[in-house]
Amino acid sequence: MILQEKNRKIRKVIRSRPTIEGAGVHLKRAFGFSEVPAFDPFLLLDDFRSSDPWYYLGGFPWHPHRGIETITYVLRGEVEHGDSMHNSGVIAPGDVQWMTAGSGIIHQEMPRGDSKGFMGGFQLWANLPASNKMMNPRYREVKSHQIPEITTQGGASIRIICGEVEGTEGPVRDIVIDPEYLDITVPSGSQFIHPTEPGRTVFAYVIEGRAHFCHEKNPFNYERQGANYFDIERDSFVSNENLVLFDDGEQVVVSTEYDPVRFLLISGNPIREPVAWYGPIVMNTQEELRIAFEEYRQGTFIKYENA
Repeated sequence: MILQEKNRKIRKVIRSRPTIEGAGVHLKRAFGFSEVPAFDPFLLLDDFRSSDPWYYLGGFPWHPHRGIETITYVLRGEVEHGDSMHNSGVIAPGDVQWMTAGSGIIHQEMPRGDSKGFMGGFQLWANLPASNKMMNPRYREVKSHQIPEITTQGGASIRIICGEVEGTEGPVRDIVIDPEYLDITVPSGSQFIHPTEPGRTVFAYVIEGRAHFCHEKNPFNYERQGANYFDIERDSFVSNENLVLFDDGEQVVVSTEYDPVRFLLISGNPIREPVAWYGPIVMNTQEELRIAFEEYRQGTFIKYENA
């Protein structure tokens, strides 16, 4: 029996919005700068799924990062990458690149589609607390076959990138914010319940199909604060390219009817520190930002170059 008071409620539903980044890459941004601090410790989630090569081939040429972690998850096509730690390679379908920028890294990411011109994936930015902002950079390349996939008793399929579900642990571990990153598919006509620790920030981003979240039959009345927030009431399902941010609680409940749903379920421990953010660098103060960009101009930005 589900105890209703344990269920997380919907705090807001956000429709991802078009934006252009890098050298002309067209993508959808689920949340970003304007949503700080609601998603603490997360800063940004970009959806770069596209069927038009002109929308992504420009890629993300060499650029710096400091003070954050970037997590790239590819579903279709490939992303060629290289960085100042002498890492290089290809992120293929099902792979994850978990990069801790720490004190500073310079890298590039160049998408290339599959044989039909499709490119698809997501990039999540996670913040680092002040005590870890200047840690040594760290790069983790996780291949698709290294990511365990389990099937729950209710029939849900879960790829566990980070975190633990029913005794199975994902390959990405020892992350400062103790995140959970799951790729979940729930079949039609079923219900999925996932336990969550109280106090953590939890959100779901739908990437296929549609579902009810938290038993909510009219989720689109939550916090209408701009064009990217829903203001319609006729459709009670949350569907592709839409995000649900949850209030606090002990579990998330997802239910489907005639359609299955696939979504990313992500959570982490809030940092609760000031955020000073400009472009690809996120620090705690404006002075730290000034120093970072001054070092980048002077060529002293990189503190650690070993692979």
